[in-house]
Amino acid sequence: MQLDVSVNKNELKEKLSVVIPVYNEEKTILKIVETVLQRPETAEVIIIDDASTDNTATKLKELESNQKVKLLYQKINCGKGAAITKGFKHATADYVIIQDADNEYNPDDYPLVLAPLVAKKAEVCYGSRFMGTPGVARYFAHEMGNKFLTLLSNIFTDVHLSDMETCYKAFRREVIQNINLESQRFGIEVEVTAKIAKSRCLRIYEVPISYNPRRYDEGKKITWKDGISAIYHIVKYNCFAKKSDFYRKSWNEVLIQK
Repeated sequence: MQLDVSVNKNELKEKLSVVIPVYNEEKTILKIVETVLQRPETAEVIIIDDASTDNTATKLKELESNQKVKLLYQKINCGKGAAITKGFKHATADYVIIQDADNEYNPDDYPLVLAPLVAKKAEVCYGSRFMGTPGVARYFAHEMGNKFLTLLSNIFTDVHLSDMETCYKAFRREVIQNINLESQRFGIEVEVTAKIAKSRCLRIYEVPISYNPRRYDEGKKITWKDGISAIYHIVKYNCFAKKSDFYRKSWNEVLIQK
């Protein structure tokens, strides 16, 4: 996979805050964190346990002594969106990325997703699962649902993306921390995209990434109900939400080149 941007590997070293929302992932959480920590780009890993009911919290205790790991806990289950938003607030590195805890996304793709940000080609980069990359055969209905939601989002935002629902969204830290986020659950993907698009000054780059979806019997959580919720959030944030509430500061204050 080749990009039309290039950066020195040293420019990526320990520049990334990795935000990992976790809910009932006792089987995979330690493996994915180990993989993330092995990446040279990783400066810190911020894990938010969203009131798991299995042994996830017990597993996370094994990471308490690691200085690169920040462990945060929700007292009640609030949803993926709430967990991600909490993680964003604690990020301190130059760049921030969302990482799911289920091993569907490969941290080896971090350099691909970070390159446009480091090269100052964009303020936001999405890793797309639908740009012709290899991987395990996917659920047809699930993929068509994702593509439909992306199309609908594109119509409302006037931004042409191939994969709006991707987990791998990377940001300049000051950019994502300037956006007021309120979605508690999976609507966070739509909300982030809408609020970035409505800024009319933030550049979004897309790069192809690898993707290996897990099966529903392995714990996949997305259902048709989340698709209905996504449609609701697309209409809400593009048509009815108050744009003046989207951002903390004006983008002129935030977008200062380093």
